[in-house]
Amino acid sequence: MKLLHLIPQVILLSAVVGSSASSATSLALQRPFVPSDPVAAVEFADLIQQDFEDYIRDVQVYFRCLDAERARTFEEAREVSHQYGAFMNENMGE
Repeated sequence: MKLLHLIPQVILLSAVVGSSASSATSLALQRPFVPSDPVAAVEFADLIQQDFEDYIRDVQVYFRCLDAERARTFEEAREVSHQYGAFMNENMGE
């Protein structure tokens, strides 16, 4: 019975270790660089414009990744909660 207090830690550890390798990674983006020198900004306008367009495209992908991971984690937490309830009912007589 003294080991019961370890159950939440074991569940958390197994969830972190088990799912971190299989989860998609949503990496935060770096903001586009805009030079403070107006001459350089004009000279590299096409590159700067492309950086902004790439950022806007990539931030949309990033948001979709975060949304998908949130949904996956929510479903996983629901399943784990049900498993924990079943475990408690079967093994602890509650």
